[in-house]
Amino acid sequence: MVAQLETPSANQSHSLPYPLEGLVQVFTSSHRNFFTSVMGQALRIAGQGTPVLIVQFLKGGINQGQDRPIQLGQHLDWIRCDLPRCIDTPHLDEVENQAIQKLWLHTQQVVYAGKYSLVVLDELSLAINFDLIPETDVITFLAKRPAHVDIILTGTEMPKSILDVADQITEIRRSHRP
Repeated sequence: MVAQLETPSANQSHSLPYPLEGLVQVFTSSHRNFFTSVMGQALRIAGQGTPVLIVQFLKGGINQGQDRPIQLGQHLDWIRCDLPRCIDTPHLDEVENQAIQKLWLHTQQVVYAGKYSLVVLDELSLAINFDLIPETDVITFLAKRPAHVDIILTGTEMPKSILDVADQITEIRRSHRP
């Protein structure tokens, strides 16, 4: 016996009877951390055919700016700040500051264009705390994004104003046992 699944044709529309609202999710930790669960979620969603963008604002060093994204599969673009080093201090020279501003502007443009359904903004809280990206700009960005876009923000010491607009907050804590 052979089972055959019927697949919808390109002309058929399968929309939900109600619009889905995108969520703002925050993953925070008291220590600087690579958020493996967030990256796993992004890879899984992209693997299912949903367009995903990962933006790492403070990671550099591998010639991976917005003009040269790494493409993992057909649906995941991964970009970093186009800098020769990773940022770990608020004291930047003009070239470094301009690179972060260029990446922030690019991120806003592609999100507003609706190109991605999930956008991960890695270590955005540190960029805010280092005064590299204004907190008010982030709040405005979250409010103006297309309604269907999910945003995941990661980092240490997430500002209260962002926590206040988040739909979900996940705090990752270290624990030890003697």
